[in-house]
Amino acid sequence: MLKNIALVAIAAGILLSCENKEHVSELPESNAEITIMSLDPGHFHAGLIHKSMYPQVDSTVYVFAPEGAELKDYLNRLAGYNNREEDPTAWNLQVSTGDDYLEKMIASKSGNVMMVAGKNDRKIDYIAAAISNGINVYADKPLVIDKSGFDKLVKVFDEAGQKNLLLYDIMTERFEISTILQKELSMVPAVFGKLEKGTLENPAITKESVHHFFKYVSGNPLIRPDWFFDTAIEGTGIVDVTTHLVDLIQWEAFPDVILDTTDVEMLTARLWPTLLDSAQFNLVTGKTEFSDFLLKNVSDNKLSVDSNGEMNYTLKGVHSKVSVIWNFQAPEGAADTHYSMMRGTKANLIIQQGQAENYVATLYVELLDGQDEALISLVKNDLQERFPGLDLEKTADGKYKILIPEKYHNGHEAHFAQVTEKYLEYFTNNNMPAWEVPNMLVKYYTTTEALKKAEE
Repeated sequence: MLKNIALVAIAAGILLSCENKEHVSELPESNAEITIMSLDPGHFHAGLIHKSMYPQVDSTVYVFAPEGAELKDYLNRLAGYNNREEDPTAWNLQVSTGDDYLEKMIASKSGNVMMVAGKNDRKIDYIAAAISNGINVYADKPLVIDKSGFDKLVKVFDEAGQKNLLLYDIMTERFEISTILQKELSMVPAVFGKLEKGTLENPAITKESVHHFFKYVSGNPLIRPDWFFDTAIEGTGIVDVTTHLVDLIQWEAFPDVILDTTDVEMLTARLWPTLLDSAQFNLVTGKTEFSDFLLKNVSDNKLSVDSNGEMNYTLKGVHSKVSVIWNFQAPEGAADTHYSMMRGTKANLIIQQGQAENYVATLYVELLDGQDEALISLVKNDLQERFPGLDLEKTADGKYKILIPEKYHNGHEAHFAQVTEKYLEYFTNNNMPAWEVPNMLVKYYTTTEALKKAEE
């Protein structure tokens, strides 16, 4: 029998006894502008947006999901936020379970924003159902993982526009301080000059990231669901994390510009696997054996996951290279890393995050035209109002290292609150920039074109 479960998150913790109840309990009427419905929260990002609370958002979250480990992980994550000693949250959860969780959400419409983070293969169908029923959407990336999904997305955005509904994806990397400053410096001709066009062999923009299947989130080992390792569900490496990197290229190189899919020419793309043995699979999923639906990708007791991808393309004639690598686990003391270069006619702007930087994303400026005074004045004077304490120093190899105060390095998890606040601003003020929706479409056109090219 399908069950409705009412759980209330209180300071003492979230009750996980999951007693059967026929009806969701009555709650006081709220004056908050936004009430969130969390649908099938299968990815830990679904919980991270609740690490903070927001004045516009009702403290009651309505959760619609199948029963199982993923729901339990989501509830436990929010319980941890409610129970932490420093700045605890106070989320109240009303949870409805059963295989018909989507139908229950649509029937109840207990909130006006659906938040979804989980299985990527069905995410676009969840989004389409929400928009069709007058519900705004706040979704983890990627919204789609293949061309058929992209075709649906085009129609969904059109319908959302007609109904004045807000559909937005979670682009946390726009809030990384080294990236923000890379963009800022690229917009100052006296320092950067103009963005180069580049070539296939020497792109004008390069963005690379290295990730790890096993890592810690909020201080605890991350347990991933087994479906995360099925690219038919999660998506391949070329359409998942690359979403962030493609977004940053658009955001940095063409700020406030409305892009079109005709601005993209995909040149080359490729995929390659990461191999996991059964012990590694057990460590990261908690499962002692490879799941039956994964056996099609198992050989010699190793699971092959097409989690790595690379694409070379032009955007408005600018050559760009994007690559993502997934290893199983970072070396001791290491972490996920990011590398980025923007080549200008007067300077190269380089972000590195390796051992030399203690795995903290660090921005370097390589001047090509002797414009030291212009750079020093920009950092020490012009940017101080927005970024007090910003400084720079010359390195042994002649580059300038931008010295970023520690307070600006707030970490990946904090970016979820920042991007959520941006969504809430757009929702409340109806002021989302005209370029956001067309550029989201261009972004997913780019990633799905890369997949198509890689599979040729």
